[in-house]
Amino acid sequence: MKAYKTLIAAALLVMPLFAQAQPAAGDGQRLTPQVMARMFPAGVVSPEYNDDGSVTFRYQSAEAKEVKLDCQMLPAAAPMYKDANGIWTITVTPGKPDIYPYCFLVDGKQVADPNNMFIFPNEGFKNSLADVRGPVPSVQDIQNVPHGKVTYRYYHSSTCDIDRVMCVYTPAGYDPAGKEKLPVLYLIHGMTDTYETWFKVGHMNNILDNLIAEGKAKRMIVVMPYANPYPEMMLQGKADHYDSMGTDIVTNEIMKDVKPFIEANYKVKTSAADRAVAGFSLGGRQALACGLGNPKSFQYVCAMAPAIFGEEYKTNFSNGTYAPLAEVKKNVKFLWIGTGTSDFLIAASRGLDGYLTEQGVKHTFYTPDGGHTWMNCRDYLTQIAQKLFK
Repeated sequence: MKAYKTLIAAALLVMPLFAQAQPAAGDGQRLTPQVMARMFPAGVVSPEYNDDGSVTFRYQSAEAKEVKLDCQMLPAAAPMYKDANGIWTITVTPGKPDIYPYCFLVDGKQVADPNNMFIFPNEGFKNSLADVRGPVPSVQDIQNVPHGKVTYRYYHSSTCDIDRVMCVYTPAGYDPAGKEKLPVLYLIHGMTDTYETWFKVGHMNNILDNLIAEGKAKRMIVVMPYANPYPEMMLQGKADHYDSMGTDIVTNEIMKDVKPFIEANYKVKTSAADRAVAGFSLGGRQALACGLGNPKSFQYVCAMAPAIFGEEYKTNFSNGTYAPLAEVKKNVKFLWIGTGTSDFLIAASRGLDGYLTEQGVKHTFYTPDGGHTWMNCRDYLTQIAQKLFK
């Protein structure tokens, strides 16, 4: 009992001190601007979009010896200049409004902009995104139209023996319990990109929303799988090497796991005439293998700056990667290839175009200005979305 009374006495002595340590009731407990300022000290503003169309980038580091801006609106990384407060700054004007990936090179090390919440999803490089808007909204901008949605879906891949994730776009008004059945586009990202890149960098949802609202594109579901299973497979001991150029595992997963999952969980049409596959860069290589390798399953095949090299496309028609030319001619309704004239892959694309023409395979070859960029990717998607399922 004596110990118990001692404990109570000690508590009574401590309670006033504890009460004094607590914030007083009133303004101090509300998220006023003053409280927010204490909780989240102001950083620098970056990027800042100026009225004249220029963009100011800032990076704060008193210790850095050199900081450069590496941005796709510039031909090469440009030096930034430090003020007395240790803030490095540069103002640049892009050639046209668009969404530009960028990063800072801080003493040679690539750093994403710590003051920009918009990040480029990628396994390797760390870039941020500068969304430079023009006076008139573009097809990739959010406009006053009905909006679809992008959801994250998880499934088990029997091909890879792991659980995986993908993004799925459904157009405005899609009702999973309704009677409407929609065609499906399987849309593959580039090398080291992820299942989020077509959504967060490609703005595919905005592009489809706007084109559908204008009557320029058919209502469709767009499936964005993660076309690189190797990091997770190797982590879980399911693979002992990384085969970046191989296409079999991605093709098998789309055919055996992704496509069945979509057809079991969404109201979709299931004929080849209502199914398309497209991809950028390595995803373009994979789209050709998946689509031309299964022409009875995909009547629409689109390759955006595909990562094909030399004349390997000739071998692919004879080694089983692609179906024989006669089968492709008979079954593929729309074959589309698009590569920018400054893209490092343009030579192989021209070779493929010439070979298809020589073999009498009907196709479209689109060669806009520009290089191997997501600025061109958004244009490619805009072009093909207006041709699919028609």
